[in-house]
Amino acid sequence: MPTPLPTAIVGSLPKPSWLAQPEVLWSPWELEGDTLIEGQHDALRAAVQEQELRGIDIVSDGEQTRQHFVTTFIEHLEGVDFDNRETVRIRDRYDASVPTVVGAVSRRKPVFVQDAAFLRAQTDRPIKWALPGPMTMIDTLADRHYRSREKLAWEFATILNQEARELAAAGVDVIQFDEPAFNVFFDELKDWGVAALERAAEGLQAETAVHICYGYGIKANNDWKATLGAEWRQYEESLPLLQRSNIDIVSLESHRSHVPIEVIELIRGKKVMLGAVDVAGAEVETPEEVAETLRRALQYVDADKLIPSSNCGMAPLPRGVAYDKLSALSAGARIVRDELS
Repeated sequence: MPTPLPTAIVGSLPKPSWLAQPEVLWSPWELEGDTLIEGQHDALRAAVQEQELRGIDIVSDGEQTRQHFVTTFIEHLEGVDFDNRETVRIRDRYDASVPTVVGAVSRRKPVFVQDAAFLRAQTDRPIKWALPGPMTMIDTLADRHYRSREKLAWEFATILNQEARELAAAGVDVIQFDEPAFNVFFDELKDWGVAALERAAEGLQAETAVHICYGYGIKANNDWKATLGAEWRQYEESLPLLQRSNIDIVSLESHRSHVPIEVIELIRGKKVMLGAVDVAGAEVETPEEVAETLRRALQYVDADKLIPSSNCGMAPLPRGVAYDKLSALSAGARIVRDELS
């Protein structure tokens, strides 16, 4: 029988200091060559053990084998030049130096499948793997070949589908596509963004999820959030479209955000992965705070469709804080399970 209110994380966990610089987002690796691969798998194994110890039901890799949630996938593709970089506006929020698309993009070999198989071997629990979504991928590049965001997104959707099918074959139970761009580019979202996401998820023998966040707790994102007013209503653009899509799970931010909890009604019938712990601060939630967030959510989503989770990636947090937040998440979920039983 499935676990009621199964807990999960949506993104990264902090890396150990011997692998990458602590509390630094997208830190360079401290190791090289075969030693780096061995170290990444050691860190992945430790992340699994910590998740199980802290009571997480749907286990992930914590992104221990990747430096960046988008570009680590892209750097394995043909047609993208990482030496020829340009500065572009990311999420219409901040400037970043990014690689350039210089030719037809293609996937010459699997990117994460070997790491996913390693994760599968570490646990008997359901496992989840995250991939960047097509719209977010094109927003993290300079395009000098296709010169069409839509055309490049469809190319990436096909590549992502190839990778996702092999991840599912390797034993991944939930494949998550990260689409923070869905909270920014609403015209593209409606015109082709959801359709490209559905192409990436087409025919998968695994549950599919889309994670739409408000970004890591970095200054550029926090400054943007400060302009959004007392209520963050961006989800009202994406959720009605996703409710009609073939995506199984929609992952939302909630706890300590300004997202009105009632927006969940817009995806009635879908599973909801709800952020019940914050990743933008070091204060650890109490189990009762987590439980109260979940109780509020249950006014709008059935209990068998609610997955308590973290808001976004935890990579910039101190490791102890991150794992204590996971303990609070699990404890809060247990409180509400007991109330429902």
